[in-house]
Amino acid sequence: MFTHTTVGTNDLDGARKMYDAALGALGHARTADLGDNGSIYGGQFFVLKPADGAPATAGNGTTISLAAPSRSAVDEFHAAALANGATCAGAPGPRGFAPNAYAAYIRDLDGTKIVAVCTKPE
Repeated sequence: MFTHTTVGTNDLDGARKMYDAALGALGHARTADLGDNGSIYGGQFFVLKPADGAPATAGNGTTISLAAPSRSAVDEFHAAALANGATCAGAPGPRGFAPNAYAAYIRDLDGTKIVAVCTKPE
């Protein structure tokens, strides 16, 4: 259904550092840089400065969910994000929204809520 997802940033260097660490924990690498405008991870997750020049803001009620290969990857995603400037929006742990769901939520440097989810049994 989706070709890609984009989050805005006001601090591209900080966002690159945080997403390199957090998405790296999920097995996703930065695959392209778009100069001073942004970066692409895995070909489908874009971190960009807003094209209209206005400040990036987080959408109220918006959450971007990323698949994690294991529960330990969820833990690593959360720890790496927090170590690089993100804030906790929900500690790693079981969730009731799906069978075997284990997830951790962060808010990136610009306030966008990102969750890493593993639905594999322990």
